[in-house]
Amino acid sequence: MLDRQGSYGGKAEYGAHEAAPRPEGGLRAVVFDLDGVLVDSFAVMREAFSVAYAEVVGGGEAPFDEYNRHLGRYFPDIMRIMGLPLRMEAPFVRESRRLASRVQVFEGIRELLESLHRRGVPMAVATGKAGERARELLARLGLLGMFEVVIGSDEVLRPKPAPDMVRLAVSVLGAPAGQTVMVGDAVTDLDSAHGAGVCAAAALWAGVDPEPLLGARPDVVLRSPAELLDLVATPAPAG
Repeated sequence: MLDRQGSYGGKAEYGAHEAAPRPEGGLRAVVFDLDGVLVDSFAVMREAFSVAYAEVVGGGEAPFDEYNRHLGRYFPDIMRIMGLPLRMEAPFVRESRRLASRVQVFEGIRELLESLHRRGVPMAVATGKAGERARELLARLGLLGMFEVVIGSDEVLRPKPAPDMVRLAVSVLGAPAGQTVMVGDAVTDLDSAHGAGVCAAAALWAGVDPEPLLGARPDVVLRSPAELLDLVATPAPAG
């Protein structure tokens, strides 16, 4: 199930609040969140959520801004937190799939992934989406083959903000937790990274409000995808 198929400017900064030492030998493996980090899916999510809300709940404006504050979590968990019917999941998934062709890769991401892949850096995705949907989307975008594993929230006992997804990714990628970085755009991503003992990187290129992320004490702040290249070492040749 879990396999290969399966506004700031400047340099990356360590120690947004407290200094975090650069791992000896550099970072050697990368775990990415999906939405808001690799792909811009916010417009699609907004439309899918609005349709699902109208079908299941009825009239009135769909509370997407509140939903957006919980991104990174599994959709059913967000519904429970918001007190909304779990029945919204089916139409939300249906509309998300229907609109999937509108999802775009963020500028600079494709180049980043290709560069890391050429250097032999193992990479994974740990996403709030269900695993099958995440792999479908990455395959559609021509990115699935870049990753050793793509882990969805339905494929672990405890999804983000618990550390289970990141720990599973670390076990597949093979680098020590202390030499692995989790790149996310939500507090849930950083909480999961901290719990797993990996470097927690806050990604700001999607235009998210930086204050909640900085309050979660990331080890590094990334203002553009290319800044990650300065932090990741090229793996030493085998033997």
